Amino acid sequence: MNPVVNAIASDLSKIRENKPLIHHITNFVVMNETANATLCIGALPVMAHAKEEVEEMVCFASALLLNIGTLTPELIDSMVLAGKKANELGVPIVFDPVGAGATALRTDACKRILNELDIAIIRGNSAEIGILAGAGGEIKGVEAIGTINGMAEIAQAFAAANNFTVSVTGATDIVTDGMRVALIKNGDPIMATVTGTGCISTTITAAFAAVQNDTFLAATGALVAYGIAGENAARVSGEKPGTFHACLYDALYELSPEDIIRGAKVEVIQPVSA
Repeated sequence: MNPVVNAIASDLSKIRENKPLIHHITNFVVMNETANATLCIGALPVMAHAKEEVEEMVCFASALLLNIGTLTPELIDSMVLAGKKANELGVPIVFDPVGAGATALRTDACKRILNELDIAIIRGNSAEIGILAGAGGEIKGVEAIGTINGMAEIAQAFAAANNFTVSVTGATDIVTDGMRVALIKNGDPIMATVTGTGCISTTITAAFAAVQNDTFLAATGALVAYGIAGENAARVSGEKPGTFHACLYDALYELSPEDIIRGAKVEVIQPVSA
């Protein structure tokens, strides 16, 4: 059996057994979506943003998710406060740089978070990751426009330079810790028609990071699991975004380790030994 796929299936079971608390400081557009997705994958969500409570709340969490989708300067301060406490406690931080590069506020917030916190996993689209990596990219609002050649190599260099795992979602998802590279082909195009599916992938990533210390395996496992759930939902809904939206929650809830073993479409490229 593929050891990576076996680990992903095992981690899904651990999430269901342990029900880790995921502390979200996230955007208001999809807060309800990400809370429901967290419950459906088997973890527990809490949405706590106020500076007065984020340090206390993160003490109870198994992972901290930071998402700048509806950013304000006050929210950045809360993220940094919670993040420093998470670093102190060894709680993994998963960062979603929504719309990085679209405005100066977003780009500067990303730089502050990356400079002041030890991030475990950064999950974004190709433009967000390309811009933060210094390789360029075109973004319109929060959507990546066009393609960036050599994205795997760009992500790999970005990960190696910052000692974190980079997760890039797209037609083929890319995950790298700077050494290993995973190419994931699970998922369905209809996932791009529903608001918040990118943010949900970050939520699922945080749930896997809560039970898996190897951040590369956690990020890879999350995108494989989420992609299979998307495929299962699309088989039921057909090309109907509204129906798909509801079916996605059901598919996450019903996802099993056996589904992972049967359906994983992941290739892991190991580094060449010296």
